[in-house]
Amino acid sequence: MVDIETKKLLFNKYDMNEVHIGDPGLVRYVNLSSMIVPHSCGKFTRQEFNKGNMLIVERLINRLMQTENNTGKKTLCINIVRDAFEIIHKRTKKNPVQVLVEALANSGPREETVRLKYGGINVPKSVDTAPLRRVNSGLKYIADAVKSSSKGTKKPVSICLADELIAASKGDMKCYCVNKKEERERIAKSAR
Repeated sequence: MVDIETKKLLFNKYDMNEVHIGDPGLVRYVNLSSMIVPHSCGKFTRQEFNKGNMLIVERLINRLMQTENNTGKKTLCINIVRDAFEIIHKRTKKNPVQVLVEALANSGPREETVRLKYGGINVPKSVDTAPLRRVNSGLKYIADAVKSSSKGTKKPVSICLADELIAASKGDMKCYCVNKKEERERIAKSAR
């Protein structure tokens, strides 16, 4: 009897082993484990910083679920991401998960500001951003961009997500999430 090893491809189309994380700081917090449907049933919620072990595509889906129109509708958000990945694959001929990883690396701020209190006055101070917070901020900016670009238009959400991910992976300053990252870093630079 021949033992045939079957690969688990994301959405039965995309191989996660092809994806390369270019930013060495994000390697530990961008999980690329193989899974057909990105749904872990909340098994990573019991420990504080365990969301770094969750598949990055599922984290994007969960972030898209946090808008007022998609609250609790995980199947709808999975379908949105699946359609967006098909659009990305058609346009760029690349693995859409690779495009997502590049978009996260380009949209997560490396430096942010905190407020320190000296004798009753607040002074902004520039600090380096933790890698997990960079991933969280990048996902938040992408979800905010999709929400703002699809609201009030007849453009489908999946096309808005695909446009944002492609633009962010190229580092385009016109896209919302890269623009927000540059704004945060500019404020942090002025607070040095």
